[in-house]
Amino acid sequence: MGTFWSDFKKFISKGNVIDLSIGVVIGGAFGKITSSLVADIIMPLVGLAVGGMDVSQWKIVLKEAVLAADGVTVEAAEVAVRYGNFLQMILDFLIIAFSIFCVLRVVMHSKKKAEAQAAAEAAEAKAKADAEAKEAAEKAAAEAAAAQKKIEDERAEELALLREIRDSLKK
Repeated sequence: MGTFWSDFKKFISKGNVIDLSIGVVIGGAFGKITSSLVADIIMPLVGLAVGGMDVSQWKIVLKEAVLAADGVTVEAAEVAVRYGNFLQMILDFLIIAFSIFCVLRVVMHSKKKAEAQAAAEAAEAKAKADAEAKEAAEKAAAEAAAAQKKIEDERAEELALLREIRDSLKK
């Protein structure tokens, strides 16, 4: 049972879970805002444009309501296809989808830009490291060549000294 709770703690403390929960909360609030935009601002304007009717009340009556003899009590409810509210929900969905598309497009553009910048910085750092490595290799080669020349010069001096000794012994 102890591993269950430790696994749950690891799961819940991961950044993705926290980010997801924040996204759900913000998404819910964003949905309410866009629903209000559609219901309270856009649809009244559409209703005004089509003759002053509330679009959510648009319907096709299939069977009229039956009233009792008193004219107030409903004996049988009206049967109607209420397409106005459906149209409002479709518009609501389209506005939410468009808003999310715009936000995600900005986020993805920013992410691509940041990735491109990071890639450029990495390439620059690699080029700098390669240049430093090349410079170090050239310096090491020059030092090795100088050491080799020094050894060759010392051998040449030893050889010249040995020849001189040989020549003096021959005399």
